[in-house]
Amino acid sequence: MDNTVRKGRILVTGAAGLVGKALIPALVSRGYAVNALSRSERTSELPQVRFFQWDVAEKKVDQSCLDGVNAIIHLAGENIAALPWSNRRKQLLRDSRIQSILLLYNLLRQHQRHEVMTVVSASASGYYGDRGDEWMTEDKPAATDFLGQTCRDWEHTVSKGKTLGLRAVSLRSGVILSTQGGIFPRFAGLIRKGVGTVPGSGRQWMPWIHLSDAVAMYIFALEHNGIHGVYNMAAPEPVTFSGFIRTLAEKLKKPLWLPNIPRFVLKAVMGQMSEMLVSSTRMSAEKIQNAGFQFRYPELKAAVESLTLRP
Repeated sequence: MDNTVRKGRILVTGAAGLVGKALIPALVSRGYAVNALSRSERTSELPQVRFFQWDVAEKKVDQSCLDGVNAIIHLAGENIAALPWSNRRKQLLRDSRIQSILLLYNLLRQHQRHEVMTVVSASASGYYGDRGDEWMTEDKPAATDFLGQTCRDWEHTVSKGKTLGLRAVSLRSGVILSTQGGIFPRFAGLIRKGVGTVPGSGRQWMPWIHLSDAVAMYIFALEHNGIHGVYNMAAPEPVTFSGFIRTLAEKLKKPLWLPNIPRFVLKAVMGQMSEMLVSSTRMSAEKIQNAGFQFRYPELKAAVESLTLRP
């Protein structure tokens, strides 16, 4: 039996983000048309892509963004690592993820003749928090810290799509490795300059996934009706942060001579954000693999090799 949805039109939020920029052309190449939501007025060079404006804080959205849409891929969310976590910043981080999907759900309620059948949303490994060497499967409880509770509430809100008759999926993403953004070019740049170092003890587990596998998993979740609920989005070969840095240094043929950065120094410089670097999260990929997803880059060395590292 064919378990895939027909090609149609997909509404993508967070289109300007790291994943969104890679996902949209991937969807187009597979025969989908895309409606993309953006805070500013934009146009696309691809005729299959149309941009629409919204303002989550003002609870405003161009209602025509739903025209002809069969599914929603929800990637919207302020950058967790962009600014220190003041109370105001924390609220913005939550609202950009939670209030944004509620805005779309309210729009669906107002237009009951819509054609949307599926919502696939981002979530994050921050759901689990600092859990040492314990394997994190999808049934584990959320951490009680800010990220854990934000991810828990984010996923719970996405799951409300079931009351609208939608198939709802949340993908808990680990660190996405890409040359276009995130921690990969930051640490590669430090290592090239000879100042590469390891945050914390280095023994903390770092869940990771290659950008191409992240894009492929969103499309897999979109196209397979048997996928519902929560799935970890992380490569099946877990690595420690020390292992990640050393693999990167080996690829760049650069030595690591600086001592590790102590946890208290990271906290003094970064505040609560430092927890993202020193938390140990060992995520299992078994559930998504059992569902039939195949990783192109299951091992870190191959993932690093595939990324273009320009001097």
